[in-house]
Amino acid sequence: MKMSVAILTLLAVSVSSAMAAVSPSPERGKELFNSTALGTNGKSCASCHPGGSGLEKAAASAPKKLEKVVNQCIVKALKGKALPAGSPDLASLVSYLKTLSPAKTK
Repeated sequence: MKMSVAILTLLAVSVSSAMAAVSPSPERGKELFNSTALGTNGKSCASCHPGGSGLEKAAASAPKKLEKVVNQCIVKALKGKALPAGSPDLASLVSYLKTLSPAKTK
């Protein structure tokens, strides 16, 4: 009986951790922005936009438009695959980019 409770507790903690890992967040977006994992050419978003430079106007765009811009950059500049609409990683990138908006920095 004690073993079953321990296994169920471990399983619950694992599921909870996995769910937290896929929740969109600006922090995850920043990680992705600085990662070379989105493309195949060894570059990251930060390679062209260090610290988000040059993205302030784009960051003020509507989220759906920003998703398109992000995926265009991933495909064209990074030579990667577009992120699926509604994916936690795409939502995280958009969330991070929104923090760069001039309205957020004033």
